Amino acid sequence: MISKKMEEILNKQMNAEFYNSSLYLAMAAWFEGQNLPGLAHWMEVQAGEERGHAMRFYNHIKERRGVILVSGVDAVPVNYKSPLHAFEAAYAHEVKVSAAIDKIVEAAGAEKDFATAVMLQWFVSEQVEEEASTDAAVQQLKMAGESKGGLMQIDHHLGKRKAG
Repeated sequence: MISKKMEEILNKQMNAEFYNSSLYLAMAAWFEGQNLPGLAHWMEVQAGEERGHAMRFYNHIKERRGVILVSGVDAVPVNYKSPLHAFEAAYAHEVKVSAAIDKIVEAAGAEKDFATAVMLQWFVSEQVEEEASTDAAVQQLKMAGESKGGLMQIDHHLGKRKAG
């Protein structure tokens, strides 16, 4: 069984991951509106990954015989100044998610919930990759600057992202 405290913390993060999925889907829609299908695809893949993250929390709570509480998703931003601005927002968001995961790891340790601590190690590693991939896009967009050709190359490159 999972403690009520951990159940509450994990439900909160599960719902945050559903928010993350909506956030990235809204970013994808914005990129579609900018006629940047590769960047939109990258964000669509990211939205799917975030939903998968939510389901990892969902399944962990279920397997530990906890009560799963799915809440509504708050409205997400839908407009950005530029592709760089959107990816900077994504990167800042991933840094925030990493900090949240770290706090959950701390809570699992304090609760001596070793099963949750083990499950969370996947998220710790995943967040390193999440931050690195969004930061790489930020750095590429900064290098491209105002170059439309550079933006088109980045769009083409990021459009090759595979799910999973």
